[in-house]
Amino acid sequence: MEMQMEPAGLTQHSATPRELPCRLLIADDQPHVLEALRLLLTPEGYTLEIVRTPALAIEALAHESFDGLLIDLNYTRDTTSGAEGLDLLSRVKEIDSQLPVVVMTAWGNIELAVEAIRRGAADFVQKPWENARLLSILRTQMELHRSRRRAQWLEAENRILRTPGAPPFIASAPVMRPVVELMTRVGRSDANILITGEHGTGKEVVAQTLHRLSSRAERTLVAVNTGALPEGTFESELFGHVKGAFTDARSDRIGRFELANGGTLFLDEIANVPMRQQAKLLRVLETGEIELVGSSKTRKVDVRVLSATNADLHAEAAAGRFRADLHFRLNTVEIHIPPLRERREDIPALTAYFLDRHATRYRRPLEGLKPVALQAMLQYSWPGNVRELDHTMERAVLMARGTHIEIGDLGLNTQKTSTQSLDDMSLETVEAVLIRKALARSNGNVSHAADALGLSRGALYRRMEKYGL
Repeated sequence: MEMQMEPAGLTQHSATPRELPCRLLIADDQPHVLEALRLLLTPEGYTLEIVRTPALAIEALAHESFDGLLIDLNYTRDTTSGAEGLDLLSRVKEIDSQLPVVVMTAWGNIELAVEAIRRGAADFVQKPWENARLLSILRTQMELHRSRRRAQWLEAENRILRTPGAPPFIASAPVMRPVVELMTRVGRSDANILITGEHGTGKEVVAQTLHRLSSRAERTLVAVNTGALPEGTFESELFGHVKGAFTDARSDRIGRFELANGGTLFLDEIANVPMRQQAKLLRVLETGEIELVGSSKTRKVDVRVLSATNADLHAEAAAGRFRADLHFRLNTVEIHIPPLRERREDIPALTAYFLDRHATRYRRPLEGLKPVALQAMLQYSWPGNVRELDHTMERAVLMARGTHIEIGDLGLNTQKTSTQSLDDMSLETVEAVLIRKALARSNGNVSHAADALGLSRGALYRRMEKYGL
């Protein structure tokens, strides 16, 4: 019986946080001032967190999220200079540069106001305040802050989540039945799943299907190829950064963990994460907390992690190249995807799907394959698995001259290259052969193969995609 699911594409559901009541942190050491602010702001719908010292304000920021701050510039220890309040303001901007801070003082003067604005204050009020003016300032600043956050989320979605419809999950071969049964059992859970298999076997489609089966299906699935991330930007990509965290950090950036909050995060090529970064990833999985680059503030995230690799993580851990404790965290359940050569019964259905997709894309009126062409596909070894089949059908659609694809349109000549001389081979063919050999020698480890070829991991990934490997 053939099992064919609906396309398991990335859910284009907005990850933008729901518009909850504004959370305002107030710092002042005068009880009567705090009570007056509570009586004024609570009926306006604000959720208030009230502290009496700068130290408690910093502690609150380290553990909770707020839409804005209202802070006094003068405290008991120093009631006239505003130094404590200005220092608090500077610390707040270090923690979250975008958080709007309104400062207030009973000793207001233009010099102190200018200094507060210079250090990043959004506005300035003098005690005793005018209720209407204070409410107007808070409303304006907090609405502006939320608007900026919404824009950040939209930008992050456009950058990360632009994904066309994913292929259906085709699994008619007997060897795929245990895979389907295991996916059915664990799909609805929040368990971390490790998906293994050779390059191109469809590990991301399995991750998409698991997400669709889960209780998080209405939330976001965020996919990231960890193996292709440069080590220098790994933390920024996964955990985010604040403006000024490093030279090119011109604005705050939302990381993949935060974007996937409430949903699912798919970490592809997990075996290629450098050891130093593995420790940081492990901490997030253990605590559920992320720390943005350049910030000391932690944020809680609720993320289900699906990961994938073509490497043997047991062997990698035994060799000291992968942390055993991280492996255990990722591998609550392991799902192994067989290579295409072991599930040839799925080749006709996969071929029909890719043929239809590419014929529609390129507007080619094709009716199918000639029997001899399909027979060649069934006999081919498919070293690049389903991904190679996809690229083969795309090429065949472009090369076809009639209404049916001929065997020559497929370009399945890889097996002949070993007897060809270099003079008879194109540069691209030679490059593809060398990449296949390097991957075979390194047992599929992209980092090792890239080192052997003198390429960066990113450059090798681009070439692998180009040749359907």
